[in-house]
Amino acid sequence: MPTDKPMQLGMIGLGRMGANLVRRLMHDGHHCVAYDRTPAVVKQLESEGATGATDLAEFVSKLEQPRAIWIMVPAAVVQSTLEQLKPILAEGDIVIDGGNSYYRDDITRAKELKAAGIHYIDCGTSGGVWGLERGYCLMIGGEDGPVQHLDPIWKTIAPGEGSAEPTPGMSLAKSTAPHGYLHCGPNGAGHFVKMVHNGIEYGMMAAIGEGLSIIKHADVGLHPPEESDAETTPLRDPDAYKYEINVAEVAEVWRRGSVISSWLIDLIAAAFAKDPELTQFKGRVSDSGEGRWTVLAAVEEGVPASIITEALYERFQSRGLGDFTDKILSAMRSEFGGHAEKPAAGTAG
Repeated sequence: MPTDKPMQLGMIGLGRMGANLVRRLMHDGHHCVAYDRTPAVVKQLESEGATGATDLAEFVSKLEQPRAIWIMVPAAVVQSTLEQLKPILAEGDIVIDGGNSYYRDDITRAKELKAAGIHYIDCGTSGGVWGLERGYCLMIGGEDGPVQHLDPIWKTIAPGEGSAEPTPGMSLAKSTAPHGYLHCGPNGAGHFVKMVHNGIEYGMMAAIGEGLSIIKHADVGLHPPEESDAETTPLRDPDAYKYEINVAEVAEVWRRGSVISSWLIDLIAAAFAKDPELTQFKGRVSDSGEGRWTVLAAVEEGVPASIITEALYERFQSRGLGDFTDKILSAMRSEFGGHAEKPAAGTAG
């Protein structure tokens, strides 16, 4: 059903999330102007009802004042995009950064744009490729007036009140949190909350991965090493580890009534359904910045965050960034004890 107050929004960046944000807004009756450096994706959204633009000047000209512009580009490109936009915007216009920028950059950018009479809003956006159907959880930072002005936009993008059962005993009659969006505070607050959200995500993903890996290797007692040596601690009781457990089915059963049931468990169960041995993955895990920034904030606040920190380091290790450390350890063992380095599994001795 169309929204009671259709609004116009311009979207810069039509990747997986940007394009689906436009689609979700149009489905609810809002009018969208779309721009991306790739003309083909602009053409696609034009065919679905959006107004396309071939460059930023045309994009801005097609928006009514006061303009509302959502930037959905990688954090490294936000500043250059703002620098191109600033000279062609007018007083009262609103710019929303919906990506994963560092919250400290938001504070600086908001001050710079305010000097030109332009409002800046940081909006942490969570929902990934499923957001078109499920809606996006929004964590918003900025001045009260512009944030309230865009309330119909937030309400359309967010999952809505029916996406979760009300929390018993919590009075949220005046809060937008039950709808799936929240004005967290002044500039930077939205991306600060999203930063910590992603840090938590690192830890949750790591715990699920480690737990399922322990289950997968519960058959180690069925595969004793062909020969033992002083360099490897032997398995104390092989009879205690002779379980051949189907990890994909474990993930599936955890989805139903388990205390740890979650969307992340749903997603890994879906991945196992496609590829039970996950053969298409090498195990190289990237980090886009939020985990690092969460750890930095924890250090500066003096808040222990060992799980998130370890999950971040595990991602570094997955990319081979700890290989030189391991070489140093091996070299020291060789020097002080004459311990010969064993060949990696599957390589010739």
